[in-house]
Amino acid sequence: MSSLPPTEFDQEEPAPLEPVPLEARATRDWDPRNYPATYLLIALNILVFLWMKHMGVSATSPSPDDLLRFGAGSTPREILNHEWYRLVTAMFVHVGVLHLAGNMWCLWNLGLLGEPLLGAFGLFSVYILTGAAGNLVSTGWDVLLTVYYPIPLEMFGVVAGASGAVFGIAGLLIVLLSNRKLRAPWSELKELRRAVIVFALLNIVIGAVTILPLSQIFPQINKFIPLDTVRIDNSAHLGGFGFGLLLGPGLVPKMTSGRVLYLARQRVVFASAAFGLVLFGYWISNLR
Repeated sequence: MSSLPPTEFDQEEPAPLEPVPLEARATRDWDPRNYPATYLLIALNILVFLWMKHMGVSATSPSPDDLLRFGAGSTPREILNHEWYRLVTAMFVHVGVLHLAGNMWCLWNLGLLGEPLLGAFGLFSVYILTGAAGNLVSTGWDVLLTVYYPIPLEMFGVVAGASGAVFGIAGLLIVLLSNRKLRAPWSELKELRRAVIVFALLNIVIGAVTILPLSQIFPQINKFIPLDTVRIDNSAHLGGFGFGLLLGPGLVPKMTSGRVLYLARQRVVFASAAFGLVLFGYWISNLR
């Protein structure tokens, strides 16, 4: 996936967005100073994984209890015990090294594209907000199932990973890259937007396919990802993606208005989004 160069956020007036020359892209993409939030988020996810490994958790097949001990999500814990912090901590916990590697690869690619358009504060905020939104939608879906069907809340498994936040960043980018006022060739923006759309659709399809009992069809998969105990959470993916789409329209009008106005708009949009998530969580908690 291509990337755009960092916007000059230190200037009052917006700098033009131009594609990074191919010969300079490799050096720029690997330089953390150009994408501090992207590399910080990746570092946090890796550090949590290494911490779990240091504490004796399996690097390939962690147990549900191990995941919960380090902050993974669980609808019974969040609803019955009011452990709402898991909506955030779960997006930094991964189910083995392959799960981590796949999510970090996606986060790196989308971060290189999104951070120039959002800035470091914006990208970090979007990661947290959309990841929490995805986990909250997952929780809400589980609770609704118990309301309308005789399903005990305790039967729902563990949810972990950054994919809800990754989908959220993708959803937001689809909206931001539709802004024709950006000072970049429209053909370049359309190509980047198309790549993000393809990424999102492909991963949604992959998630839908895993509803099938893959652990029975391909039992060898369980050596690397314990599909018998941990599920790919499609509701979290769709929740994060949808919330990212909802954040976009509030940011677009000020994207080319200069640093001060754009960052002020970000604060308003993100604060409103956080308040909306709190209200949604309160509603979910009162369904039972």
